[in-house]
Amino acid sequence: MKEFLGKRFEYLFRSTKGLTLVAIALVAIVTGIWGTLSGPMVEWGVRDIIVNTLGMDIIPADREGRIIMLYHTIAMTIIAIEVYFITEVLPMKRREQVSINAVITIGYMLALFFGLGFAYFGHNYAFHGLFLVGQTLIFSAGLMLLAAIWPWQEKYLLPEGSPYARSKNGVDLERVAFFAMAAMTLTSSIWGAVTGSYWGNGHETFLGEDIIRHPGHTALQKAIIGHLHIMVSLVASAITLIVGRWLDFKGKLHKWGIPLGIFGIIVLTIGALSIVWFTWAHNIIYVGAVFIMMEALFFVIYSWDMLIRTGTAHIEKPTFFQKMGALFSDPLKFGVGWQMVFMNFTVSGVGIFLAIRLDKVFRVWPHREERITLTGHWHVLAALIATIIILYYADLSGLKGKTRKWFGWIVIIASDIAFAGATIFSMKRLFVDASNQQTTVNNTMLMIEFGLGIILVLFALFMIWRLYDLFQDDGLWTKELKEEKQFNTKNEIEEQKQKLAELEKTLKEAE
Repeated sequence: MKEFLGKRFEYLFRSTKGLTLVAIALVAIVTGIWGTLSGPMVEWGVRDIIVNTLGMDIIPADREGRIIMLYHTIAMTIIAIEVYFITEVLPMKRREQVSINAVITIGYMLALFFGLGFAYFGHNYAFHGLFLVGQTLIFSAGLMLLAAIWPWQEKYLLPEGSPYARSKNGVDLERVAFFAMAAMTLTSSIWGAVTGSYWGNGHETFLGEDIIRHPGHTALQKAIIGHLHIMVSLVASAITLIVGRWLDFKGKLHKWGIPLGIFGIIVLTIGALSIVWFTWAHNIIYVGAVFIMMEALFFVIYSWDMLIRTGTAHIEKPTFFQKMGALFSDPLKFGVGWQMVFMNFTVSGVGIFLAIRLDKVFRVWPHREERITLTGHWHVLAALIATIIILYYADLSGLKGKTRKWFGWIVIIASDIAFAGATIFSMKRLFVDASNQQTTVNNTMLMIEFGLGIILVLFALFMIWRLYDLFQDDGLWTKELKEEKQFNTKNEIEEQKQKLAELEKTLKEAE
């Protein structure tokens, strides 16, 4: 029994794929349980069953605070997942990878368990203190990540003629993009931390969508609004860079796109955080967003072209339909690009239209309708990011054959049905008035519930498979652990060779 548990503990907490599996499982559990506390689950009586069974304390007056805590715990777990991906795909010392993963794992788990414990199971302030400890550890892991991926280290320089974006001095610009994203994420988190330190002393709990029509906002409120917007955007930027490494983004589009992405990340962050002082900060945000969207566009063009070329390499003159067949042959790799394209119809396009027509259209609507649009806007963005992570992790888990195709297409189609329904529902006042909206509301609600329900069921089956596999002595997890050990051993040997070469060089210079 000791050996049985020991091997699985080693896989779950000492391998990147195991750590990712644990974090994704925790997000799935939290989403599944806490998702029953709102929407139709309230009308069906499911919420009351969950609340009574688990002994939750959900006083209506604390609603805003609970929601904020829930979003933070989920967001920090997602950030931990992306950090695991980054430490896996970016070259770094083994001890750096182990240290970063260990610190952020302890951090997000403390934040998740004690944050939800404080918010939903009695306001035990010792729990809140441990939640803050968890956040501090996550921030510390971020600083460690910055040090590990420092792009100007000589060993990470790219040679002249490299197919990847590089500076004149050979600096890997993709690594600079990861560095900029991590640095801006840490900077943005400070905005939330500083505001949090003023709770009860000039700052009160609020949801951003509830104060959109207030005639004025305090500096602390503006800081929170900027903080929540930029953090979601940076999480999206991170997964774009990660899947770029997965699909080996390179060539001219890479050399054009990565510098645009670096500039966009920095400008977007400056714009989002500077709304504390400048009324025209949104203009800076628009500039940054355009550059990030250009980077994503170049990645999509590259990835789809790569899928077509790879899938038709054996055909001398492929027809249009053969090219389309090659493009759609792998829904996991096609899907990450498609979700970025679809994002323009359900998030980016809607956001730009809302900003342009804010005073002439949206501010004429009842407050509830504008609130729905804003809430749906960033919920769809967060959910789209989640589907890209799911597609990427499904590939890491080794899904192949028909299972891979069914899984990928169901995630893509079901999620897009749900997101399209959410977009139409949020924008319904453009084409239907309140007295004639019921049919639209019913149909879009069915689209949302059907799409998300299918994804939740599918992902539950996926996680059950991973759990079942974990109890097999020769399961996939043993292969993943063995491969990672071999990879790490190889890297450690290379590190030792580099150290010996540096030592020999130093001795020769000394002579």
